Amino acid sequence: MKRAGVAICLALSLPALAGCAALDRDMNAEAIAKPAGLKRMAIKTDAFVLTAFVRIADPNAPVNVYIEGDGLAWLSRSEVSLDPTPKDALGLSLASVDPAPNVVYIARPCQFTARAKNPNCAIPYWTSKRFAPEVIASMGQAVDQVAKQVPGQKINLVGYSGGGAVAVLVAAGRKDVATIRTVAGNLDHAEVNRLHGVSPLSGSLNAIDVAGGVAKIPQIHWSGGADTTVPPVIAERFRQASGSSCVVARTVAGTTHETGWRERWRDLLQDAPTCG
Repeated sequence: MKRAGVAICLALSLPALAGCAALDRDMNAEAIAKPAGLKRMAIKTDAFVLTAFVRIADPNAPVNVYIEGDGLAWLSRSEVSLDPTPKDALGLSLASVDPAPNVVYIARPCQFTARAKNPNCAIPYWTSKRFAPEVIASMGQAVDQVAKQVPGQKINLVGYSGGGAVAVLVAAGRKDVATIRTVAGNLDHAEVNRLHGVSPLSGSLNAIDVAGGVAKIPQIHWSGGADTTVPPVIAERFRQASGSSCVVARTVAGTTHETGWRERWRDLLQDAPTCG
């Protein structure tokens, strides 16, 4: 069956080939989510239709909300992707091993959702405007809809890579966030891009600019000891900018930007963010 599927894709035109690639990424996401009891759903917001995977088993308990990274934003240093859906959704993988009764994963705009349902999707939303105000507003509206499923309960935000920036920026506009955790979080995209010698993200908000505004929320920002994409200095810069004992930066040996996290996640979750 797998061989036949490959043959079919090879016989298609280039636009259809893109569809095959998207299908493979969707199937991969389903394979991650289904064993964890995470069910796919669409969340409609003002600007975008967002894809989520949801498990709400106890409406009287808090909910852990995971936000995906930037996905396949670029094919190379100079070639932008036409579909930012991640090949291997690490944010979803982290959500899938979280044993909490209420777990929600939210993909970023234009990931896992057909372009026909997302007429606002355009390349800037996974390149220079990936953290634009309208993106953060959309993600916040999605969290609003999640919160309605657990009325009166607190929300724990978890963000991977660029999703870490989104988590912080969303938290800055809410009063129901109990904790923030980030994994390899891009918490200062201006500094990250400077380190890599690439253009700044014009049109994007920067998480470090609201570090003081979320300083009273207990936080842990994990960085990979071998991460050359978002090195540990970025989390440390954010911690210093917050000026708060509620904000902790930790480096995990043996992890890169993309590897080593899923295997360690259950243990890392035991390290609960606190103040003081």
